[in-house]
Order: sequence, then C-alpha cells, then structure tokens
Amino acid sequence: MANEHIEQAGDYNLASIVIHNHENSGLSTRTEGTDIKHLVQELNIYEDMLSNTISGTVVIGDSLNLIANLPIQGTERLSFKLATPGAHRPEHIIDCTDESGHPMHVYKLSDKQQAKEGMQTYILHFCSRELLRSTRTRVSQAYSGRIDQMVADIFTDENYLDSKKTLNVQKTRNQDKIVVPNLPPFHAIQMLCHRALADSATDMSAGYYFYETTKGFHFRSWESMCVDGRGNPRKVKQIFRYMPANIKDPSITNKMEHDYTAVQSYEFVNNFHDVLANTVLGTYGHRVITHNLYDKSYKETDYHYHNNFADTHHTDGPNPAIVNTPVDYDDKSVSDYPESRVSVMPTTRFAHNEDTGSFGIDVEQDGTIESARESQFNQVIAGTKLRLLIKGHSFLEVGDLIQFDLISVENRVNSAGRLDPQYSGRYVVTKIRHQVQDREYRQSLEVVKDSVASKFPSLRLRSFPGKKPSKDKGTIKDIYTS
Repeated sequence: MANEHIEQAGDYNLASIVIHNHENSGLSTRTEGTDIKHLVQELNIYEDMLSNTISGTVVIGDSLNLIANLPIQGTERLSFKLATPGAHRPEHIIDCTDESGHPMHVYKLSDKQQAKEGMQTYILHFCSRELLRSTRTRVSQAYSGRIDQMVADIFTDENYLDSKKTLNVQKTRNQDKIVVPNLPPFHAIQMLCHRALADSATDMSAGYYFYETTKGFHFRSWESMCVDGRGNPRKVKQIFRYMPANIKDPSITNKMEHDYTAVQSYEFVNNFHDVLANTVLGTYGHRVITHNLYDKSYKETDYHYHNNFADTHHTDGPNPAIVNTPVDYDDKSVSDYPESRVSVMPTTRFAHNEDTGSFGIDVEQDGTIESARESQFNQVIAGTKLRLLIKGHSFLEVGDLIQFDLISVENRVNSAGRLDPQYSGRYVVTKIRHQVQDREYRQSLEVVKDSVASKFPSLRLRSFPGKKPSKDKGTIKDIYTS
C-alpha cells in the first residue's frame, strides 16, 4: 500500500523493483519476475535534454548470487514505480511498470566486486527500449512534408523505433523533401532537428531538441520552453530558494513547504561570461558563407548577437547576458567581429526540383537561419548553468521552467534582502538525476538561462577605456642588437 502522507521532505513511494530475465516476462504468476528492492542500495534515473532517451543505474548488494541464479546477462527488464507520496496523476509519477507504464531495459552489468564475505556488489545499467531499437535498426527512406510529421513517422514505424510511448510535438512550418541515408533512427531524427523551424508567429527559433523524460518524448524548440504559444512567459513549475542555514524565510510558515523549496546546495557549472569560448563558438558574431551549388554563386551572411537577440524569446526576457560596449582599441563590441567564426555551408537549391534551400524555404535565408541556430544553441550550452541539489519532486522533468531565488551576497544576513540581479530568475531544467538512497529521494538539477533578469546598466561608452593614440604601435626589437 502506497504511503499517501508525507512525513518529511524526501519521502517517496517505491513498492518494488522487479527484474525480468529471458525466462520470465511478467505475464503470468509463475513468471512474475524477481523483486530485488531489498538488495538495491541506490537507484539513479537520468534525464538530459541533449540525450535522446533516459537511462539509469541500480547499485546492488547481492548475497543471493542473482548473477548466476537468474541469470543476469544484460538482456533483462526492470519494472518499478517511483512517486512523491500523494501523487496520483500520471504526469506526477515515474511509471516503469508493465501494467501502466514502460519497463526499462538492462544492457550492462559493471563494477562487480567482493564487498565482504558472502556479499558482492555490482551495478546494473538500464535504458529505454527505444535506445536499443535505434542501435538495431536503420532508416533508409525518402520523406516529404512537415519535419514534425517525419519525426512522428520514424518514432512510430514498426521497422524503426516502434515506440509505444507519448511523443509531445511542436509543429514545424517548413515543408521539405529529405532522403535519410541508412542512418540509425535517432541519428535521422537529429538531422531533422537541425532543419526544424517552428510553426508559430511568436517563435522564430531555428533548430529543435528531441529528448525523453520520465513522462514521454519531446520534439520542440528552445523558445517553447521559455514562452507559451502566444509568446507569453511560461508559468514556472516550481520556485526554489537558497538561504544560509541560519536564516529563515518569514514568507514560508510551513516547514514541509520550506524543505521542498529549499536548495540544499548549488554550484555554477559554467556561466555566460566565458567570453573567449563564446567568441570562438560564434555566439556573438558568426559569418556564414553559403555556396549555391546550382548557380555557382556564394553569399556572406553576418550574425550580430546584440542586433538579433530580441528576434527570439529567452528565459528571463530580452536582456542580453553581455553588454554592447567597446572591448578593444578599434571600439568594436563582442558582436562586431563576424570573422571570429567562419562557416562554409553548401545550399541545396533545386535538389528536388523546388526553389528552396537547406531548410525547405527561401535559399537566401540559409545563412541567416544557420548562424542564428548556432548562436542560440551555444547560448544554451555555454550559458549560465547551475547545478541544484533538492529534495525529490517526481513531477519535475527536463524542459520545465523553474525560478531560482538567490539572495545577493551582500544581503546574506537578511532573508528579505535584494535578489542577485543576474543569477536569480527563471531557468529551464536541462538535466535531472533522480536518486533514491538511504531512504531518501533527492534530485540533482542542471538548469540553464540564456539571459539575465535585470538588464546590465548602460554605460554608453563610445570608445574603449584607456584607448591608445592611433599613432602608437607595438615595438619591434631585434634580439641580436643591443
């Protein structure tokens, strides 16, 4: 019987963890599988926006020699259901059971060692069925129509992924004809992700993400994680706060609520102020040279971060994460160097007897779309990224929007003090580690933002500070002369 009452933050319901080997499928009383929950020392489930499927590990302390007695060989399935007490809605439960969900598939056993006399430990690695399907099948087929329809076809086709799960789709606007050249299904879908353009007057992003959470698969743009279909900011799923141990938030009177919203610890994985990395990646400036194979012409398109930032929606509104002020003696900003990254991109005009480019629309837009896609992707990958350690919330999934309140460092003695103007605010969850260990359910979140909550003060600088006179130049010395 599942516990419906939360006694303390971190409580969870996990009735069993059943392993089914090649002899027992779970379809009859005789072959109902083996419950190994009492042997499990740790359960981990991983979600990642840059990974096509979820995966996980089970750390086992085994005194029954299951490896030989079942036996375990890497083709087993795992069934379990994890939830926060009181959760009843399907979207609030991690359901990996045969009856109402989708079991996970074991693919590896590792780290086997003797822990003590009569006890061995090892780790079972598991993943979604779709990952194994993608390694076992190939897509060799021509498609035409919308990109999202192509992805749906590969996702459900019994010869390819043959998935029985839910695929949450954001429609695309570009019509295209594509030949998939003998690729694994996930590789084919990633190729389509690069070409996808959102079908929305308020969503101008280029490129999609295809990933799985504990609730299903998603094919969507970054903007859809920041705003709704009308372009309005999405409602945050949960608010989290970090406060020093000796300070209590007077606005929260319920201890349980306080514990569930409190961040136990946090760290910056990286922040957007790695200007060197983002310059090299083409986040700020990027020149795309498109070579038209049909008429042997070429075109140069320059991307300017500050000029184009407001063209798309961001986590915390239209506030760039770096100011547009001079950074060198030539009085240019970080966005004024398009040659910091130069890409050559062949276009596919008339490839299928249609006057379109690589994205299935006007060929003249190829360079603009490609540079914007690369910049937005870099803003996510190399943006402000935090890792938060919190109590377990089974309803959270990758792609959710949260708010993180971080008191500014000079106000740490006052819970009502000013929030950090750059690092507080709205973040998109890009990774989750669900961890059940020592009778506690915890989560490690990686969250990302590509803008700042409060705009940086405008310094209105027109020239680089400490600028040298134009006649000054570097000095050249001959090492063999005195």
